[in-house]
Amino acid sequence: MKYKKHSGCPFTYALDIFGDKWSLIILRDLILFDKRTYKEFAGAGECIATNILADRLANLEKDGLISKARDPDNRRSYIYSPTKKSLDLVPMFLELICWSAKHDPKTAAPPAYIRRVKKDRAGMVKDIRAGFKGVK
Repeated sequence: MKYKKHSGCPFTYALDIFGDKWSLIILRDLILFDKRTYKEFAGAGECIATNILADRLANLEKDGLISKARDPDNRRSYIYSPTKKSLDLVPMFLELICWSAKHDPKTAAPPAYIRRVKKDRAGMVKDIRAGFKGVK
């Protein structure tokens, strides 16, 4: 994905990074579903093409939203981790989940999860972020 110089508009900046669904889905899987490897992202059920997955992982790393390190158990593979920059998106993820649960009659979001987000959003953000102690 090539970046264009933008006007300073916050929406334009965000859309330059998240202008396609795959970047947000990868971050969702990483942060909310504990996916860590290329194989886990590829098998997550969203049917992302392998070339698109590789491209989005590279862009997310370049943009400082994820980091990657060699898998100590399999030196041919990488383990991906969120950065503080991507963890700052957790409140937005929760908002999107609530919005979709409200407007999508086919939502797969568990009702108990939605109730907790609505009742204790700050606590949810804190709990999710706590799962990534030591993130740079």
